[in-house]
Amino acid sequence: MVSKLQAEMLSLVPKLRAFAVSLSHDRDQAEDLIQETLLSACRNIDRFEPGTNLAAWLFTILRNHFYSEYRKRRRDVQDVDGRYTRSLVAQPEQTIRTEYEELAAALAQLPKGMRDLLLLVGVGGVSYPEAARICGCATGTAKSRVHRARRRLAELLAIESAADFAADPSLQAVLASVEYQRFRASGPVQ
Repeated sequence: MVSKLQAEMLSLVPKLRAFAVSLSHDRDQAEDLIQETLLSACRNIDRFEPGTNLAAWLFTILRNHFYSEYRKRRRDVQDVDGRYTRSLVAQPEQTIRTEYEELAAALAQLPKGMRDLLLLVGVGGVSYPEAARICGCATGTAKSRVHRARRRLAELLAIESAADFAADPSLQAVLASVEYQRFRASGPVQ
């Protein structure tokens, strides 16, 4: 049995639909808004004061639902291919910290000349001739020292080959961090 108030609500659906479409510019979303409005009105019917304007009450509920949904959707990120979600993944800090400490210890075991050249070329992206000029040695010597430093680091870190070390992005990040800390503490190589 439909009460008089429910019948009045149902008679207002066409006007609610027109208002919902004018707000959302989307028929499907408008229908969802109407449904939410009517459900909310039925749940809170005890709050409606008889003798007041039922249409105004329903329009207010509809408008409030629209703006609440708009605020929620505005914070949503469209991530169809999942790229954004994958970018939010963080590696466990303890693994990175352990790798950082192992790399710092391994770098400390290298002779200063080898370490400086490795950091300049491998992390800083400095060319071999420029690194050789900075460290005061020949270009061939710089290349040799960098090669031996990579090989020695691979041994110290139990990496199968120096090529694996160069390809591992997490180790590259750790190496960059070590280099940054070293230069921050002692300044650039003279």
